[in-house]
Amino acid sequence: MLILGIETSCDETGLALYDSARGLLAHALHSQIALHAEYGGVVPELASRDHVRKTLPLLRELFRQADTPPDAVDGVAYTRGPGLIGALLVGAAIGRSLAWAWNVPALGVHHMEGHLLAPMLEPEPPNFPFVALLVSGGHSLLVRVDEVGCYHLIGESLDDAAGEAFDKTAKLLGLPYPGGPALAKLAEQGDPRRFTFPRPMTDRPGCNFSFSGLKTAALHAWRGLEPTPENQADVARAFEEAVVDTLAIKCGRALQTTELDRLVVAGGVGANRRLRERLRELAVARGGRVYYPRLEFCTDNGAMIAYAGWRRLAAGQRDDAAIEVLPRWPLDQLPAVLG
Repeated sequence: MLILGIETSCDETGLALYDSARGLLAHALHSQIALHAEYGGVVPELASRDHVRKTLPLLRELFRQADTPPDAVDGVAYTRGPGLIGALLVGAAIGRSLAWAWNVPALGVHHMEGHLLAPMLEPEPPNFPFVALLVSGGHSLLVRVDEVGCYHLIGESLDDAAGEAFDKTAKLLGLPYPGGPALAKLAEQGDPRRFTFPRPMTDRPGCNFSFSGLKTAALHAWRGLEPTPENQADVARAFEEAVVDTLAIKCGRALQTTELDRLVVAGGVGANRRLRERLRELAVARGGRVYYPRLEFCTDNGAMIAYAGWRRLAAGQRDDAAIEVLPRWPLDQLPAVLG
């Protein structure tokens, strides 16, 4: 079964072809970083228009890479939500139109389910059940995963997502867009002993997160300092260490609560080097293992949508002809995959 995946939830246009027998055949990605850098963040209207311009040229490139004709496609999967409503509508309209033209089924996919299942594209995928940490610019979730579609929410952010906190703190320090990766790179040069920021909500039970207070801690530390590279790096290091420690503590609790030893980490923040080191130490100490998608699939991409779409299309799930997107869509409301 050959599935076309289309991802347009925010500021990256991602397309992929996934074959159930041969695996991932090809994928293509266009990033809008240069487009939004001037504004210091994603401008929704500009994002939507750029998806309109880029999706079809990328589609032609995708079929050329895969050396596969369009009429070989057996189904189309597109991101239905969550995300920016205009950007989602572009992918949904194109996906539904292609499916109608090719007379194949189409299905709207949950963006975070795509991230959650992205490690399944690797040579050594995790077995069910496992705990998944989903950390990105828009979401911070801890989920028990028993099977595709069988999700139990263990914890979530009560305010900012971890990636959002990274980006806002980076902007505070005057770092270029996108801020998260820039802050992480700068933090490598920082002194971890100079500042100590709080580890929010780690002194109370449960696995929920809160990162808004860390932005305030960074602001108080930064005020009054000379804007030198050394001071920037030290504040960045303290902030990153606080986020990483908080995520690691909550992951440890989730594994202990569920009595599982497999941890999946996905989403853009999952590419953070310090976080990977810390979670590997945690897993080894518990006799378990951490699973990641490859670095290029940590951020938004079409491959994860194609794979998640295949799992549901192969189980007989279909959408009707209506074009409907869900900018807000709780992960634990998804139906289970039967068969």
